[in-house]
Amino acid sequence: MATNPWFWILFNLFVIAMLALDLGVFNRKAHRIGVKEAAIWSVAWISLALIFNAGLYYFEGPEIAMQFLGGYLLEKSLSVDNIFVFVMIFTYFATPAEYQHRVLYWGILTALVLRGAMILTGAALISRFDFLIGIFGLLLIVTAVRMFRSGDEEGDLSKNVVVKMTQRFFRVTDNYRGQRFTIVEHGKRWITPLLVVLLVIETSDVVFAVDSIPAVFGITTDPFIVYTSNIFAILGLRSLYFLLAGVVDKFHYLKLGLSLVLGFVGAKMVVETVSDYAMAHPIHVPIQWSLLLIALVLGVSVAASLLFPRRELKPSLAEATEPMLEDRLQAQEELRRQQKELADVTGD
Repeated sequence: MATNPWFWILFNLFVIAMLALDLGVFNRKAHRIGVKEAAIWSVAWISLALIFNAGLYYFEGPEIAMQFLGGYLLEKSLSVDNIFVFVMIFTYFATPAEYQHRVLYWGILTALVLRGAMILTGAALISRFDFLIGIFGLLLIVTAVRMFRSGDEEGDLSKNVVVKMTQRFFRVTDNYRGQRFTIVEHGKRWITPLLVVLLVIETSDVVFAVDSIPAVFGITTDPFIVYTSNIFAILGLRSLYFLLAGVVDKFHYLKLGLSLVLGFVGAKMVVETVSDYAMAHPIHVPIQWSLLLIALVLGVSVAASLLFPRRELKPSLAEATEPMLEDRLQAQEELRRQQKELADVTGD
């Protein structure tokens, strides 16, 4: 698809306008995002993506439209895995619900820029070195195996590099200061835990992008389709988080489904690349079959999660939060010690 430069310009202007409308009109004041509001925004973003898809079908034909739909469905599904991580991050830092939207807004705004740069770079490399598709496929297979083996394991954020670096080199306030990322106290600039949360979320999204962007290149190598499907999925991520944050743990088979999908896409990329170089009649899986298989696997994994819920005793609220609170107290005590040492060294 030879994309007119105006398509890129108009699409990005649309994205900027929607983000400005979101933060400047509907979410000017910090508030807790309820399920009803999140559901309305989720429907709005999905509807806009489907309208865009219909426009592609009308102007560019069914092949391009199915490529976008496949990429969007894949990215939308992978974004649910982001939600698991977001829940863990917000829980660890005890981030108030009314400030979580602001963190996700700026985190996703940064993700739009970073992912755009990664997609354009990847597309430029693939156009010159098409064998990279096969290498991306191998990386996806490794990711699929890692996701399958990880199960429901949770990372230890106290060992996160971003957390350790910010605590070592910056003055971090003990508590949140409203929705501010930095603050001046006693004539000195401090960063708040809200900025630390934002940095952790942004770095986690970069890790997700390294996995998800090659997956969409397995559906299509058209940079405009890869970009737009990514962006639409990211734009709907905040509302999807607030909609599913409380129930995301119920989809316990989803990671298995996602690992199977990533494994299929990775194998498809490897087989097609090898056949292009080694066979007189290359093997290429039609986009409609890829789309059908992705939808089927994800649908079955969600249905299985709901039909066969976990049979385990959930800890009480006190039991669940006690380790988290103890870890936070220890982290705060360590932060105070490091800040005191830094003040002694610098003479502040």
